[in-house]
Amino acid sequence: MSSAPVPSRPVPRPGVLAIEAYVPGKASAGPGTKVFKLSANENPLGASPKALDAFRSLDTLEFYPDGSSLKLREAIGAAYGLDPARIVCGTGSDELLMLTALAFAGPGDEVLYSQYGFLVYRIAALAAGATPVVAPETDLHSDVDALLAAVTERTRVIFLANPNNPTGTYLPFDEIKRLQRGLPPHVLLALDAAYAEYVRRNDYESGIELVATTPNVLMLRTFSKIHGLAALRVGWAYGSAEVIDAINRIRGAFNVSAPGIAAAIAAIGDAAHTDSAVAHNEEWLPWLTHELSALGLDVTPSVTNFLLVHFPDAPGKTAREADAFLMQRGLILRRVDSYGLPGALRVTIGTEEANRLLVAALAEFLGKAGEQTGTGHGA
Repeated sequence: MSSAPVPSRPVPRPGVLAIEAYVPGKASAGPGTKVFKLSANENPLGASPKALDAFRSLDTLEFYPDGSSLKLREAIGAAYGLDPARIVCGTGSDELLMLTALAFAGPGDEVLYSQYGFLVYRIAALAAGATPVVAPETDLHSDVDALLAAVTERTRVIFLANPNNPTGTYLPFDEIKRLQRGLPPHVLLALDAAYAEYVRRNDYESGIELVATTPNVLMLRTFSKIHGLAALRVGWAYGSAEVIDAINRIRGAFNVSAPGIAAAIAAIGDAAHTDSAVAHNEEWLPWLTHELSALGLDVTPSVTNFLLVHFPDAPGKTAREADAFLMQRGLILRRVDSYGLPGALRVTIGTEEANRLLVAALAEFLGKAGEQTGTGHGA
């Protein structure tokens, strides 16, 4: 009886080579060009001055950080009224997404997510050895009925970004509760609420209430967006004691750095800076939506700090050509071809200067510079 041939080199286990590595948004343009980076949904106001002071004051880099991030978990608990024992911190919420898949899914299992969900969901599923399953969306909104219809006896985790990246759309809390009620009790619903702080809708809830009342829901958050600490990579999750215990068993012993812990504690305590970031977004999100729509572009309504902008499928007007045109002017947007949206670009709400330059550049690109009235918003 013949045996299988022995590989001549180390071979990754099944599923690993099916992963398409995550490609971040571009961060630079041509030499000598002032860059306005609108590709990664970063806070245009930067980090809290208090967070910067906490980061700079740390002078004991020879010591390991607190492996449990206790003081940070206590600060988060105090800010939201949560039990710190049911919080786990990670190297950004990305690490926690990976750990969630590793802890609760494996070979033979399925990880379910929405059609235009965050790319890391597929990566996390494949990294865990599980099978990624995609549920179709309706009009760029996650569809609860489609998600429930895709659940099988092999489903172990559902990743749902609410609000969603890259579309900027969201599901009302009643729909989230309906989704949870329709799931078998052993299926974990992981609610990725990275942009929760930006949402100003009465029917939205990040997931805290649902975690508090159900054992199979996990909420994930980040300090990379509204808190402006993307460079330090700090995230957190809130779940049942059993879910948090499982994640803690497989996370790295010192996964959050001491500078990250110190800055995050200061950031979550600086409500005034967070309020300023919200106010800036509330001012410029509708303005940019209106101005881009006035240029004839289709803009998906957003509750976040970014917009998904759709371009015509016509020579000289496509998203790819717009991206190249804007890049020459130092305006860096996010291509979303990898999400299955080749006709769109995602743009972060930037500073006033960046927002105005973007509108002017797109008017020039679309041949409508002469039609701009310059009205509105302090013009």
